[in-house]
Amino acid sequence: MKKRKELSFILTICFSLIVAIACQTKTVESEETSNSAKPASTPAKVKNSEPLKITAVGDIMIGSTSINDSYLPPNDGADILKEVTPILTKGDITFGNLEGPMLEGGKTTKCPPGSTRCFAFRQPTRYGKLLKDAGFDVMSLANNHAGDFGDYGRESTRKTLDALGIKHAGSDKESFSTTYLESKGKTIAFIGFAHNNLVPNVNDLAFAKQLVTEANKKADIVVVSFHGGAEGTDAQHVPQRTETFGSEARGNLPLFARTVIDAGADLVLGHGPHVLRGMEVYKDRLIAYSMGNFTTYGMFSLKMETALTAIFEINIAADGKFINGQLYAGRQEGKGGPTLDKSNAAISKIRALSNADFGTNAPKISDDGKFSAQ
Repeated sequence: MKKRKELSFILTICFSLIVAIACQTKTVESEETSNSAKPASTPAKVKNSEPLKITAVGDIMIGSTSINDSYLPPNDGADILKEVTPILTKGDITFGNLEGPMLEGGKTTKCPPGSTRCFAFRQPTRYGKLLKDAGFDVMSLANNHAGDFGDYGRESTRKTLDALGIKHAGSDKESFSTTYLESKGKTIAFIGFAHNNLVPNVNDLAFAKQLVTEANKKADIVVVSFHGGAEGTDAQHVPQRTETFGSEARGNLPLFARTVIDAGADLVLGHGPHVLRGMEVYKDRLIAYSMGNFTTYGMFSLKMETALTAIFEINIAADGKFINGQLYAGRQEGKGGPTLDKSNAAISKIRALSNADFGTNAPKISDDGKFSAQ
C-alpha cells in the first residue's frame, strides 16, 4: 500500500512537470509568433562623420547678349572655365554666385535709353551647361543683377538650372530662398541673401534668423550666402557698420554674419564688392566676406584688385565646425575668365585684409594658400 502511494505521488510530480514544460513551450512559441508579426525595428540613422569639402567662388557672368553678341566669350565660352575645372570638381559641393539671369529674349526696364552708367546682364541659357560641366552644384541667385530682365528672367534662370540639376538659392524671398542638397549622408542647406526686397535682405536680421532657424530643423549643415557691401577698390576692407553704395543700404556685414551663425549657420560666403575681402573665424565657423569676381566676361572693369580672384576650398566637420581650407589664387586677364596665378597675389591680399580687419579672429593663411584657425 505504501509503495502504491509513493508511485502515485511520483506520477503526479511527473505529470505536473510535463504540463509546466508544455505551457512554457507554448508561451515561447506564442511570443515568437507575436514578434514575427511585428516589423523589425528600424535602427537610428547613422550620420556620416566624414568632413565635407565645400568649394566656393564669387561672381559669375560668363557673357551677356543684353547689348550685342560682342560681349560673348571666344569659342562661345567652351574654354572659359577649362583651367579651373579640375579644382572646382574636387569639392563635395561647389558653389558660385550667378551674377545675372539666364534667358533668351525678354526686355529690361532697368536702364534708360542711352545710359552709360547702368548695366543689365542677360546670359544665354546654353551657358548653363558650362556651369554644370565645370562642377557647379548650387548657385546663389540673390544679387542686384538677377532681376535685370524682371520676373521672366528670374523664372528662366530657375528653369535652366533645374533642367541641369543645379540647385539655386535666393531667387525669391518667399518660395526660393533656401535649397537643400545631399552629400556624404548629410543634408546641407544653402540660403541666399542680397540687398533688395525681392530676396531675403541682409538688412533684415530678424528674417535672416528665421530662415536659418527653419533650415536648421531640416539640415545637418547650413550655409549662408550674401551679396552685400560697397563696390570697387575702395571697398576692400570690411567696416563694422552698415555699408552704402549709391542710395542702397548694403548691410552691416559683420553683424549679419555673426547673427546668422548665432542662429545656427555653419559657413558664411560673401560676394558683391567685386574685390576680395578678408576672412574671419567666429565661434568655430568661417566667414569669407567677399570672394571677388570669378568669371565676369566683357562687361566688367578688370584691373588691379578687381582682376584678382580665388577658389575657396573649405573643409567642414560633420558638426559644422571649420577645420581648414585651401586658397587657389587666380586672376582675370583681358575681358575676363579665370586663370591660375603662380604669383599667389590673391592669397597675399586675402591674408593682409584678414589680419588688418579681424586680428586674432583671422584664419592663419600660409604662402601656399593653406588656411586654418589661429
